[in-house]
Amino acid sequence: MQISKKISITMGLLACLAIASIPAVAGPTGKTKPTVYSEDDFLRAFNGKSRQVISDKLGAPVKKEQGVRPSNAANVVGKPLDTSKPVNVEMWYYKNIVRYDPKRTYKEIELTFVNDRCMNIAFFNNR
Repeated sequence: MQISKKISITMGLLACLAIASIPAVAGPTGKTKPTVYSEDDFLRAFNGKSRQVISDKLGAPVKKEQGVRPSNAANVVGKPLDTSKPVNVEMWYYKNIVRYDPKRTYKEIELTFVNDRCMNIAFFNNR
């Protein structure tokens, strides 16, 4: 009688462990691996596009920064700057989504938006 109780308890514990490990084997839920682009494909797909289009395809950026005009910009340029039309400059940063060879990706990608359009794309490994 003692042996059958031990076997029953052991089988019950093994069944509980098997059921508890199912989510770990299934993998992450709801998260898909981000698309990795080649340099040319990335430039063709996103150069000149709006923030909305880029956000829909790439998701939220890792980091955002707002561009600021230096206080002495008119002195550096040597002529008065036209401030009648405000210019909104914003930089978005993504990580590891552009590859430069079959096994490696750039560590960081910077997209510069001027008045809601992507006007500059830069790839970095040294930041």
